Amino acid sequence: MNIFQAENVTKRFANHTALNKVSIAVPSQSIFGLLGPNGAGKTTLIRIINQITGPDEGTLFFNGEKLQPHHVSLIGYLPEERGLYKKMNVGEQALYLAQLKGISKQDALTKLKYWFEKFEIQSWWGRKVEELSKGMQQKVQFIVTILHNPKLLIFDEPFSGFDPINVNLLKDEILQLRNNGATIIFSTHNMSSVEELCDYIALINKSKKILDGSVKEIRTRFKQNIFEFELSNIKIDLKDIASNKFQILTESTEDHITKVRIKTTAGNSPNELIQHILPNAEIHTFHEIIPSMNDIFISQVEGYMEENN
Repeated sequence: MNIFQAENVTKRFANHTALNKVSIAVPSQSIFGLLGPNGAGKTTLIRIINQITGPDEGTLFFNGEKLQPHHVSLIGYLPEERGLYKKMNVGEQALYLAQLKGISKQDALTKLKYWFEKFEIQSWWGRKVEELSKGMQQKVQFIVTILHNPKLLIFDEPFSGFDPINVNLLKDEILQLRNNGATIIFSTHNMSSVEELCDYIALINKSKKILDGSVKEIRTRFKQNIFEFELSNIKIDLKDIASNKFQILTESTEDHITKVRIKTTAGNSPNELIQHILPNAEIHTFHEIIPSMNDIFISQVEGYMEENN
């Protein structure tokens, strides 16, 4: 079941169309990457989901119902631009924001104590927000965002300003939240994080959705039948195995090991390629090159721009 769906959502601002008939479906208990270059329309869609603004056209659904004001209490939103009050005490502010989400004061204190200890920031409870580093402030806002156990969490560039240790801490928490039943919409420009965390993605460019699906399926869809071998004791010039079936793309040798990338033409299996190599070299490793999400992102955005210019 999908926890959230947008059907043909369009949003215009003056002479600018921010979203143009965008449809996405976010499966329950998944991490869904909302991707796109700057200005693509991602933030506009996030604001619509949070009912900060409304669509000009289209329909939105939450848990099978049309999106309604009461659904806001079931959503947690961590915006890219953080919104803590700089002059307010950290603990006082966290307690206040938790109560705005409908948590009783006593429950909020119990939950905040647990999370502050878990993130090792309990010593900052009585300090002013402005005394915290950007990373510390983000930890506080992350805690406040998830404290009321929302069914849908929306994180917009959640790792901005974090060092690698705290990035890994946050990644672990995001995965645990999904495993505990939450659904996460995750907007980022870091494609390695997408590969590591996301189950599904949608790519938006110039107000239109240009790609969506599971991360595994998309990476498989864009593979180009390229295989990498590490070889030794080569008896022939590798170019001799090239034909209308195989193409040598790169070849390099270091410490008596030759690394070569070979592209097969459509319909030719890697087994046939291995059969050509085995009598003439010792194979140490062999694997297919699957394109990264970063490569796919760049190729799809650039391709779309070329087609529409």
